[in-house]
Amino acid sequence: MTATSPRTWFVTGASRGLGRAFTDAALAAGDRVAAVSRTLRDDDTRDGLLQIAADVRDPAAVQAAVDRAVEAFGRLDVVVNNAGTMSYGFVEEFTDEQVRAQLETNFFGAAWVTRAVAPVLRRQGSGHLIQVSSIGGVAGFAGTGLYSASKFALEGLSEAVAHELGAFGVAVTIVEPGGYWTDLYTAMETATPLPAYDGLRERLAAELQENSVDSEPRLAAEALMTLVDSDDPPRRLLLGGVAYDAALAATEERRRTWAAWEAVSRAAEKAVPAPAG
Repeated sequence: MTATSPRTWFVTGASRGLGRAFTDAALAAGDRVAAVSRTLRDDDTRDGLLQIAADVRDPAAVQAAVDRAVEAFGRLDVVVNNAGTMSYGFVEEFTDEQVRAQLETNFFGAAWVTRAVAPVLRRQGSGHLIQVSSIGGVAGFAGTGLYSASKFALEGLSEAVAHELGAFGVAVTIVEPGGYWTDLYTAMETATPLPAYDGLRERLAAELQENSVDSEPRLAAEALMTLVDSDDPPRRLLLGGVAYDAALAATEERRRTWAAWEAVSRAAEKAVPAPAG
């Protein structure tokens, strides 16, 4: 690539929400996009856009999508692992099937994409893998435990991948958005309510109504363009002031707790010879 060459993007969950905004921003910048989603938009025939139908929960379909994108464009420069769903309810309320379904897209789907693009980026010796997590991947909140579990898992995976691919010149950034006006909320899976949690449910609904701040996806896309244009991209990027403040508060609380229990932590470690045999 030269400075004037278009970049090639591979975006999952590209037909709506943040994925659609990321795709629009990349195309507007003159880049090319392999837009992956379960359903295609028949009315979208923009130059530089390759729509690929694939379900990220299917490893074979993911691999086929990556192969098609590379065949069409020759390389991948920016991979955005964006496809995701959200479940709302208290952990006790979910069925076994609902628990597994939340992890299938948000974690396993992202893992299949990461695994499929890694050889391409590694061989190129360049590229930027962007893992779309959430403020829910920084701290857990009542009512979104399954969602946070999937995003915490994604962040752990991404930390390791950053070290593994960094040696080959590949950057990895974990993007942690706050609230945006997408259909993530309206299409989310909900658990069957247990009466025992009615009081907590009502309090949380009132707090959300009072404190929630949701923005246009366009603002997230603008931040992402700044990110991919950076010569020194960060390992993590928070999107939104509410997410920033919540992440800072969670981190400071952890630091205080670690410090308060430091003596107990250190006392639990003492080097001894390896057991015989």
